[in-house]
Parts: sequence; structure tokens; C-alpha cells
Amino acid sequence: MQKPIVRDVIFLGQKSLPASPEDIPAADDLTDTLRANQKICVGLAANMIGIKRRIIAFSDNGVLIEMFNPEIIKKSGEYTAEEGCLSLEGTRTATRYHTIKVQWQDRTFQTRTGIFTGWTAQIIQHEIDHCNGVLI
Repeated sequence: MQKPIVRDVIFLGQKSLPASPEDIPAADDLTDTLRANQKICVGLAANMIGIKRRIIAFSDNGVLIEMFNPEIIKKSGEYTAEEGCLSLEGTRTATRYHTIKVQWQDRTFQTRTGIFTGWTAQIIQHEIDHCNGVLI
């Protein structure tokens, strides 16, 4: 179900709790909300729809991917990016990395690891920041 986007910076500034299999319906709501906003948004974190769990969803070249409990375990190629956010007005600068290695759990809560680069890596970093209560 599509959910409204949270704009409360106090709520968004809080760290999210670990996700569990009971949070799969929240992931469904997250992907439904991302699909509904796909013309203006490429990624969402669960706290952006009012659910304080470590879940992100994003578009990787048009394919929607969900990650439960994502963590960046390696990063390289630091640069400064100018980013916008559906929950915030305007744009801000953020330190990002061109290549990241991420460990997460999929829908079956199997641990996965992947290397992401470029725009996809930037989206993932932005959404993981949300999980950590970091606002750009």
C-alpha cells in the first residue's frame, strides 16, 4: 500500500531498528510507495514512510531492489555529490563513494553481498544514511 512521505526531521533523524521477517509487509509498502513516486524518486528508506526499520528499496536501472539490514562494508573513490530527498526541501552536498560493497539480507533473510558503483552506489548510500538517522 502506498504510504505518505514523512517530512518530520526529528523522526527521520533517529536510527532505525533492525528489520526482521515480520517487517516484510513494511517492505511491500515501501516498494509500493517507491513505484508511486518513481517519476521523482529512485530510492526510499522505511523511515521515510513512518517505519523505523532498516529496510531500503531502490531502482537499479529500472529493477526494484529491496535490502533488509544493509551495511556498507567497504568503500572507495570518495567524491562530493549534490543530492535531493523526497523528505526534505532543496538539495544538499554529501560525501559519497564511487564503489561500495554492501552486505544485506534479502526477503528470505538470507545474507547477500554485492558491489555497486556509480549512481546505484550513491542511491544506496543515501538510503543507508536514512537508516542511520543521517539527513543530507
